[in-house]
Amino acid sequence: MTTTTPGPRRAVSTDELKRAWLAVQAGQFRRGGHPRRVTSRAAGTSTSEVGWEPAEPVLPVIGCHGGAGATTVAVAVATAAGAARVIECATATASGLAAAATAELGHTSSWSEGRRDRVLLERITANVAGPQDVPLPTAPTRPVGLSVLDVSWELSELLAGSSWLAEQVRRAATVIAVTSATVPGLRRLEGALALLQSMEVVAGVVGPRRARWPRGIAATLGPRTRELDLRGRLVEIPTDPGLAARGLDSQPLPPALLSAAATLLRLAQADTHEKDLTS
Repeated sequence: MTTTTPGPRRAVSTDELKRAWLAVQAGQFRRGGHPRRVTSRAAGTSTSEVGWEPAEPVLPVIGCHGGAGATTVAVAVATAAGAARVIECATATASGLAAAATAELGHTSSWSEGRRDRVLLERITANVAGPQDVPLPTAPTRPVGLSVLDVSWELSELLAGSSWLAEQVRRAATVIAVTSATVPGLRRLEGALALLQSMEVVAGVVGPRRARWPRGIAATLGPRTRELDLRGRLVEIPTDPGLAARGLDSQPLPPALLSAAATLLRLAQADTHEKDLTS
């Protein structure tokens, strides 16, 4: 009888070890966290990408225009939720969370994690060219009841693609849209509502109280925004001069902002409950 002596085992390369580590960080080997393959439909994206299936509910927060305050609102909503996390999906140089944490918890090759009271803050550590390049979020380092996605990309560009981020926005029970109490801001909100017409939306309008809006702003409300208003889903978010001047940092958020965020969260959670009842 002829026996075959096994040859030497092939050495594992550094690149293979790196890919395996990134797969672990992406949750591909977690119990109940198996990735799902989705086919890309957008030009310029990869032929296939790994989907994201978190255990907790996901609530996207979308800025209707640059500087609308979506990151601040996302942190306020997560704070109102309690044990939650904010996943900022912006490129590293556009991060609004750089100074928001009260403690830094470390980083992987793709994400930097911090803590702010009971809220985990995650931001990308590298520059990314578009929503299709946003890395998969890591598994939270502690249990969370909600993941708030801070979606910084232009909405039409995002929804035209098939990234995990676009899929999460499409699948969400509710999307929070944030805009400013200005004529251009309300026009951008109307445009966002048109793109999200098949979804439930709650809008946060950052600026003075509505009774103190400059003359003519209320007259620019489009039909979709007026319908949202009639349904009680247009929420005032009062501007705080100190926060506006210094930006989002580690100081406590203003009570008026937290109150508005609690209203946004309550409306979003009601949608989630209704969706669960009808599904």
